[in-house]
Amino acid sequence: MSEMKKDKQLFTVGRIFFLLIVIPLSLMALLIANGIFKFGDAVKERTVTVLDQKSQEDIKVRAINVAEEIADFLRDREKDVLIASILPANESTYKEFVNKNRKPLWVKQNGNIIRVSELLYSEIAMINKAGDEVIKISNGEAVPKSKLLNVSNPANTLFKTEDFFAKVKKLSKGEIYASHVVGRYVDRDDFTKGKRFRGIIRFATPLFDQKGFAGLITLAVDSRHLTRFTDNIVPTQPGYVLRADAESGNYAYMVDNRGFFIAHPNDYHIEGLDPSGMPVPPLTDKTSAVLSKEGREVLNVNLMGFMDPAFPEIAKDAESGHAGTKTFTFGGRTQFIAYAPIKYYSAEYPKPAGFGWIGMNVDISKFNAYAASTAKKIQNEAKSWITTIIVIMIIAAILLFLILALLARGITRSIEAEIPVESQDAARFYDDEDEEDK
Repeated sequence: MSEMKKDKQLFTVGRIFFLLIVIPLSLMALLIANGIFKFGDAVKERTVTVLDQKSQEDIKVRAINVAEEIADFLRDREKDVLIASILPANESTYKEFVNKNRKPLWVKQNGNIIRVSELLYSEIAMINKAGDEVIKISNGEAVPKSKLLNVSNPANTLFKTEDFFAKVKKLSKGEIYASHVVGRYVDRDDFTKGKRFRGIIRFATPLFDQKGFAGLITLAVDSRHLTRFTDNIVPTQPGYVLRADAESGNYAYMVDNRGFFIAHPNDYHIEGLDPSGMPVPPLTDKTSAVLSKEGREVLNVNLMGFMDPAFPEIAKDAESGHAGTKTFTFGGRTQFIAYAPIKYYSAEYPKPAGFGWIGMNVDISKFNAYAASTAKKIQNEAKSWITTIIVIMIIAAILLFLILALLARGITRSIEAEIPVESQDAARFYDDEDEEDK
């Protein structure tokens, strides 16, 4: 066969191979690269967008949902104390009640983050009409009779200051007493060393017999089961964390109806009692310098106007029973706060303020810096993928053309093998004549 015919066959095979394999593969690679590029741009745009209106509304809705969950949690504790009031009055029954009421908590033990089932109630007690503890289960174990006290004297209560007996004594049948959160204060140094606030919120209901007031039943809720609703939340993230970082400016917190923080990533902002049983005073314009130097930084939002007037304004609106958002500048940084009231009401938590409110804070300046850094990483990753695809395409193209050459050569040999010898001799004869004519 003439070289011209061989070249023509090679060209034909190459053209078919190119149309069927090389072009589709190239188009596919271009589409993938273009998709990655567009995805990178889209994610970058989304990441660097300052909290838009939709994002703000989403955080507000989340704050409302968390506030409702907390209100439901508190109402469930009311149901439990009423159940406890009709239980057989003996140690084994009370102990079983406490040990069956558990809820999961995320904790850090030996450097590992684990989920554990913890007692919901650190204490249950039946108290007679004189204020004497008759039965008491503390941390799941029965307290010996010799250690039972008369709690009509606040000095004999768990934190040496509780006046729940006098208040419950005035309630009617079926009414519930719910205390404010009480616990030992954790200062900044102890917090830095790993200590965390752990208090209680006490629920109680009176008992009656034919003669009238006969005593009361009390349950002490471990405050960690209350604060977990905000401690494990990052407002801009859908999931949960062990504990939000206040330094990020992206965290949630809880404020009671008096304006005190009862949940905050930095526990030294939570109100608590000093070793003598006295409440640690909150920061004010006149006391902030001295107290901060001592590492005692209890915060009351109603008194934080000296830091920024926006804080008491937010508290006033939330305590009026309103949910909302506010953006303002604090310490040279733009802050966004979404807030929602906790609609749980009792004698200690009257309307409209109720139990208090939830706040979700986002430091927009830090959020944008983090977002810009993330966007840059995404863009670099997209470029890396595109570069990888180009290299793969070049290598693939080289391999394909090598395969093409081998296939074409094999096809040519196959065709030559199928042509009769006479035809091949004739072809050579005509080729020789052509050369002689030249």
